Amino acid sequence: MIRLYMDENVHGDIVRGLRHRGIDVLTVQEDGRASSPDPDVLNRAIVLGRVLFSYDIDLIAEATRRQRNGEAFTGVVYARQNVVSVGKCIEDMEFLALVGLPEDFTNQVRYLPL
Repeated sequence: MIRLYMDENVHGDIVRGLRHRGIDVLTVQEDGRASSPDPDVLNRAIVLGRVLFSYDIDLIAEATRRQRNGEAFTGVVYARQNVVSVGKCIEDMEFLALVGLPEDFTNQVRYLPL
């Protein structure tokens, strides 16, 4: 099972829905990291050992840059906010959290919907 770290732009209903289903979720805000630059958010996810979920396309650019440069990160899952519904995000993220292992996400960017 993976533990999730939610970027500050993730809809609160997704966080609540995942927690209701028993998924381990920590938000950037709860961690005192609101408004942190994307590199810092990715670095914090590494420290915490959590896979990052985000709607932020700029964060994907940072993750892609790290992939190209061989810089390690714990993994990112990305969804386009106006394309993937809250319900579908909850469903897909629950599936990933329950069946995934941390090493399945290391240095990877995954896209929703599955």
